[in-house]
Amino acid sequence: MPQYQDLSIFTVPDSFRGKSKLSVQLWWIVQETIFAWSPQIFYQWRVMLLRLFGAKIGKHVKIRSSVTITYPWLVSIGDYSWVGDDCVLYSLGKISIGKHVALAHQVYVNTGGHEYQKKTFDIFSKPVLIEDECWITNDVYIAPGVTIGKGTIVSARSSVFKDLPAGKVCVGTPAKPIKDRVMYS
Repeated sequence: MPQYQDLSIFTVPDSFRGKSKLSVQLWWIVQETIFAWSPQIFYQWRVMLLRLFGAKIGKHVKIRSSVTITYPWLVSIGDYSWVGDDCVLYSLGKISIGKHVALAHQVYVNTGGHEYQKKTFDIFSKPVLIEDECWITNDVYIAPGVTIGKGTIVSARSSVFKDLPAGKVCVGTPAKPIKDRVMYS
């Protein structure tokens, strides 16, 4: 029987995190304390903390205190966007969130994984792009390397494994466009 993976030989490349191990640990301490303990209305406090750690965040962004961000220096969020309760930005690679984007609750944006075909189980990252004016509803999973087009809605409990076009309503696992996003005056 073949050995599929040998975690005793797994290593994380030195430059993978984008900052030193000390910076990573310091961020994780800040995130679990003064970030997470801050009252919900302290949006600008959390934005300031994220900017101190290298995140690029636009104006009037609202990030809830229960959000988890792995490496803020790999995250950019455009003006007037929201990141809701219990969202995870697993930013092993770059996460770019456009302007006027609403991430509802428990959205999981994943930029990393492992090369399961290799015995060494190498780690990898691929960027995720969520373009302007998207609404990612509750409990959505977004896989590494995905782009979600401008104005697209991803329905609750969907899983996004491939790029989604602009201006659509997408549903399911895997998420697929089911209709155009129609605007009314």
